[in-house]
Amino acid sequence: MTVADIPEVYTIEVHSFTAPWKKESFVYEILHNQYSHYFLIEEDKQPVGYCGVWIVMDDAQITNIAILPEHRGKGYGEALLRYVMEFCKEKKTDHLSLEVRVSNTPAQSLYEKLGFRPASIRKNYYTDNGEDALVMWVNINE
Repeated sequence: MTVADIPEVYTIEVHSFTAPWKKESFVYEILHNQYSHYFLIEEDKQPVGYCGVWIVMDDAQITNIAILPEHRGKGYGEALLRYVMEFCKEKKTDHLSLEVRVSNTPAQSLYEKLGFRPASIRKNYYTDNGEDALVMWVNINE
Protein backbone atom coordinates (compact mmCIF):
# COMPACT_ATOMS: atom_id res chain seq x y z
CA MET A 1 0.00 0.00 0.00
CA THR A 2 1.21 3.50 -0.81
CA VAL A 3 -0.03 7.01 -0.07
CA ALA A 4 -1.69 6.98 -3.50
CA ASP A 5 -3.93 4.13 -2.29
CA ILE A 6 -5.30 6.05 0.70
CA PRO A 7 -8.49 7.35 -0.99
CA GLU A 8 -9.59 3.80 -1.81
CA VAL A 9 -8.46 2.49 1.57
CA TYR A 10 -10.36 5.27 3.31
CA THR A 11 -13.52 4.20 1.45
CA ILE A 12 -13.00 0.66 2.73
CA GLU A 13 -12.37 2.05 6.23
CA VAL A 14 -15.55 4.14 6.46
CA HIS A 15 -17.67 1.29 5.10
CA SER A 16 -16.18 -1.14 7.61
CA PHE A 17 -15.88 0.68 10.93
CA THR A 18 -18.16 2.88 13.02
CA ALA A 19 -15.13 4.81 14.31
CA PRO A 20 -12.92 4.96 11.19
CA TRP A 21 -9.36 6.20 11.15
CA LYS A 22 -8.72 9.56 9.53
CA LYS A 23 -6.84 9.74 6.22
CA GLU A 24 -4.00 11.47 8.06
CA SER A 25 -3.54 8.40 10.24
CA PHE A 26 -2.87 6.28 7.17
CA VAL A 27 -0.44 8.88 5.82
CA TYR A 28 1.45 8.79 9.11
CA GLU A 29 1.49 4.99 9.16
CA ILE A 30 2.90 4.74 5.64
CA LEU A 31 5.37 7.62 5.71
CA HIS A 32 6.52 7.90 9.32
CA ASN A 33 5.89 4.75 11.35
CA GLN A 34 8.96 2.57 10.92
CA TYR A 35 7.14 -0.41 12.44
CA SER A 36 4.11 -0.42 10.14
CA HIS A 37 3.42 -2.40 6.99
CA TYR A 38 0.19 -2.12 5.00
CA PHE A 39 -1.14 -4.44 2.33
CA LEU A 40 -4.00 -4.38 -0.18
CA ILE A 41 -6.06 -7.09 -1.76
CA GLU A 42 -7.56 -6.26 -5.12
CA GLU A 43 -10.24 -7.47 -7.48
CA ASP A 44 -9.86 -6.35 -11.11
CA LYS A 45 -7.05 -4.00 -10.00
CA GLN A 46 -9.36 -2.24 -7.52
CA PRO A 47 -8.67 -2.45 -3.77
CA VAL A 48 -11.39 -4.39 -1.97
CA GLY A 49 -9.55 -4.78 1.33
CA TYR A 50 -6.48 -3.87 3.30
CA CYS A 51 -4.55 -4.93 6.36
CA GLY A 52 -2.03 -3.14 8.54
CA VAL A 53 0.48 -4.72 10.87
CA TRP A 54 3.08 -3.34 13.24
CA ILE A 55 6.21 -5.41 13.73
CA VAL A 56 8.37 -4.61 16.73
CA MET A 57 11.26 -6.99 17.21
CA ASP A 58 9.72 -10.48 17.33
CA ASP A 59 6.11 -9.45 17.95
CA ALA A 60 3.51 -8.28 15.45
CA GLN A 61 0.08 -6.75 15.87
CA ILE A 62 -2.68 -6.31 13.33
CA THR A 63 -3.73 -2.66 13.47
CA ASN A 64 -6.74 -3.11 11.22
CA ILE A 65 -8.08 -5.43 8.59
CA ALA A 66 -11.12 -4.67 6.47
CA ILE A 67 -12.89 -5.87 3.36
CA LEU A 68 -15.55 -3.84 1.54
CA PRO A 69 -18.95 -5.16 2.69
CA GLU A 70 -20.00 -6.22 -0.81
CA HIS A 71 -16.85 -8.35 -1.15
CA ARG A 72 -17.07 -10.15 2.19
CA GLY A 73 -17.61 -13.89 2.15
CA LYS A 74 -15.46 -14.36 -0.97
CA GLY A 75 -12.30 -15.41 0.85
CA TYR A 76 -10.50 -12.08 0.52
CA GLY A 77 -10.11 -11.58 4.27
CA GLU A 78 -8.63 -15.04 4.72
CA ALA A 79 -6.26 -14.63 1.76
CA LEU A 80 -5.11 -11.24 3.00
CA LEU A 81 -4.56 -12.41 6.56
CA ARG A 82 -2.69 -15.51 5.38
CA TYR A 83 -0.42 -13.24 3.31
CA VAL A 84 0.23 -10.98 6.30
CA MET A 85 0.96 -13.99 8.50
CA GLU A 86 3.48 -15.26 5.94
CA PHE A 87 5.06 -11.79 5.79
CA CYS A 88 5.39 -11.84 9.58
CA LYS A 89 7.07 -15.25 9.41
CA GLU A 90 9.58 -13.89 6.90
CA LYS A 91 10.28 -11.01 9.29
CA LYS A 92 11.03 -13.60 12.02
CA THR A 93 8.19 -12.66 14.33
CA ASP A 94 7.13 -15.17 16.95
CA HIS A 95 3.64 -13.90 17.78
CA LEU A 96 0.83 -12.05 16.04
CA SER A 97 -2.01 -10.43 17.94
CA LEU A 98 -5.15 -8.46 17.22
CA GLU A 99 -8.23 -7.06 18.91
CA VAL A 100 -11.72 -7.87 17.67
CA ARG A 101 -15.12 -6.80 18.93
CA VAL A 102 -16.62 -9.43 21.21
CA SER A 103 -19.76 -9.26 19.02
CA ASN A 104 -17.87 -9.88 15.76
CA THR A 105 -18.19 -13.65 15.70
CA PRO A 106 -17.63 -14.00 11.92
CA ALA A 107 -14.19 -12.38 12.26
CA GLN A 108 -13.42 -14.44 15.36
CA SER A 109 -14.26 -17.61 13.44
CA LEU A 110 -11.84 -16.65 10.67
CA TYR A 111 -9.08 -15.87 13.15
CA GLU A 112 -9.62 -19.17 14.96
CA LYS A 113 -9.50 -21.00 11.62
CA LEU A 114 -6.03 -19.49 11.09
CA GLY A 115 -4.81 -20.53 14.52
CA PHE A 116 -5.55 -17.46 16.64
CA ARG A 117 -6.68 -18.18 20.18
CA PRO A 118 -8.47 -15.93 22.69
CA ALA A 119 -6.11 -14.46 25.27
CA SER A 120 -7.92 -11.72 27.19
CA ILE A 121 -10.61 -9.05 27.14
CA ARG A 122 -9.96 -5.31 26.88
CA LYS A 123 -12.89 -3.71 28.69
CA ASN A 124 -14.62 -0.76 26.98
CA TYR A 125 -12.03 -0.81 24.19
CA TYR A 126 -14.15 0.63 21.37
CA THR A 127 -14.78 4.34 21.68
CA ASP A 128 -17.98 4.42 19.61
CA ASN A 129 -20.04 2.28 21.99
CA GLY A 130 -17.74 1.06 24.77
CA GLU A 131 -17.81 -2.53 23.53
CA ASP A 132 -15.14 -4.87 24.85
CA ALA A 133 -12.41 -6.23 22.60
CA LEU A 134 -11.28 -9.82 22.55
CA VAL A 135 -7.49 -10.05 22.26
CA MET A 136 -6.41 -13.00 20.13
CA TRP A 137 -2.89 -14.39 19.57
CA VAL A 138 -1.23 -16.87 17.29
CA ASN A 139 2.30 -18.26 17.45
CA ILE A 140 3.71 -17.63 13.98
CA ASN A 141 6.85 -19.77 13.89
CA GLU A 142 5.66 -23.09 15.25
